[in-house]
Amino acid sequence: MSPRWSDAAGEARREASGFRGRPAARGRAAVADRQARADRSRTFPPLPARAEGPFAASWWGNAWVDALESTALDGARLDRGRAYAREGHVDTINVTPGRIVATVRGSRPRPYSAEIRLRTLSGQEWDEVLGAIAAEPAQLAALLAKKLPRALAEGAVRLLPGPGDLVPRCSCPDHGRPCKHAAALCFQVARLLDADPFVLLLMRGRGERELLDELSRRHATRTAQAARTTAESATLAARTARHTADESRASRMPGPVPDSPAPDSRAPGSLTRETPVSGTPFPDAPSPVASAPGEPTGVLARDALADRHRPPLPPPLPLPEHPGRPPALPDADGLPVDPAALEFLAADAAARAHGFLSFPAAAPAATAAGSASTGSATTRSATAGSATAPTVPGGERPPLCSPFPQLPAWQDAVRLAATAHPTAGLTSATRALYRDLAAATGRTPAEVARSVAAWRQGGPEGLALLDTTWNPPAGDFDRARSALIAADLPPLRPRHNHLTDPLRRIQLRYGRDHRWYPYESEPGAEDWWPTGPADPDPVGALTTLLAR
Repeated sequence: MSPRWSDAAGEARREASGFRGRPAARGRAAVADRQARADRSRTFPPLPARAEGPFAASWWGNAWVDALESTALDGARLDRGRAYAREGHVDTINVTPGRIVATVRGSRPRPYSAEIRLRTLSGQEWDEVLGAIAAEPAQLAALLAKKLPRALAEGAVRLLPGPGDLVPRCSCPDHGRPCKHAAALCFQVARLLDADPFVLLLMRGRGERELLDELSRRHATRTAQAARTTAESATLAARTARHTADESRASRMPGPVPDSPAPDSRAPGSLTRETPVSGTPFPDAPSPVASAPGEPTGVLARDALADRHRPPLPPPLPLPEHPGRPPALPDADGLPVDPAALEFLAADAAARAHGFLSFPAAAPAATAAGSASTGSATTRSATAGSATAPTVPGGERPPLCSPFPQLPAWQDAVRLAATAHPTAGLTSATRALYRDLAAATGRTPAEVARSVAAWRQGGPEGLALLDTTWNPPAGDFDRARSALIAADLPPLRPRHNHLTDPLRRIQLRYGRDHRWYPYESEPGAEDWWPTGPADPDPVGALTTLLAR
């Protein structure tokens, strides 16, 4: 019986060693180009028929209908177009910058191609629109809620079409402007605008993803500028305060003592410098100054804040079910870091943080924290997975167990590759990753792909079984072979911790974690690849392997 290969193992064997493709940067640029093109083209399925009621429920949808009706030269054609739209004669609608196209079924068997054109905004006009949105966060919030702010649509750059802005075209023989087919398409577009105002922005020249990315960059720039301005203002205020305090101290310093007046002849209410207080914690600070009658006395900040009530911290956020994914970084030439590598490490950092917070060993640490201190702060620390470790009587922190033990560089590289791309199939991204890892570690792409498959199969133990053998206790093998025979499965030949069927080219490897790891090889070659998940039951592992 010839073995059946898994997609990952078979494709890796065929292509890992001799694959040559485009560099990773060019591949990412191509993906970004495809995403940009897809963002500027949206296709909508045919809208369901609507027997009654207005076509638009929003004010911007009605403004679109008003622009259509103000352009029409024949009200009868508009009525027939409205009827076509209500009866569902408009098929799939495609929206691109400046152009809306759809097929409309009329009285003839072959549908007509209707088209609506609208002028796209220039770069300067888009800069004004984006600046208005970035300056007013409420407008961005409204757009994300699928609402078009009136102030934005009717601002310095008008987004909605006016009379004569909609240019209809159709392949039918009717030369009306618009014909009933183009009118039906316009009525259906009003329903699309009701549901998503980003359709209007796409008609004007920009896709939703493109707009949100640009607004995110502008928001980051404005935030950085505001933070810099605030810091400069705070620095200036601090310098002004110090200068004022220096002038105040200088004005209170005693001048030359006159010869004639006696100490008792001081004018009422005058200020004099007192004798410095001994034991002052700040010997270099100026001595206290006596206050004039009715003037409030000062209080040291450390005394004012010594007994201040500290409100409890808010409870920690609940742990998400899965770690988050980092945002996609821009790809361009000349960057100081590789964006793909940075995304790769960020995803691993998020996964490790999630693993630490959800690690079962956090429970006993939290219990110890509860016995060492009291109050809501202790409960919060325990809930957060013992973010602050409890202390022992000696004042030292006890060692904490980690879900991520220290690994050699090769094992950690395999772990990163296996967890960052958990899918089984080989893609252009995984091929590029395997080539980079092979070049960095002095191995072949096939060895990297095989090691990644072993890690996905069983982690460190699966990787160890890939290249090493050991002699397990005889009882484990005896029980496994007896169980296979009792299940009427093919007999396997034992060697070390391997049970092998040389004819079918299948193999079970017994790990130190008491699990059986299925392997298979190409006919006539000792090229064993991990295949399928590990199983504590040898019958289950072999049954799954034979069923492939």
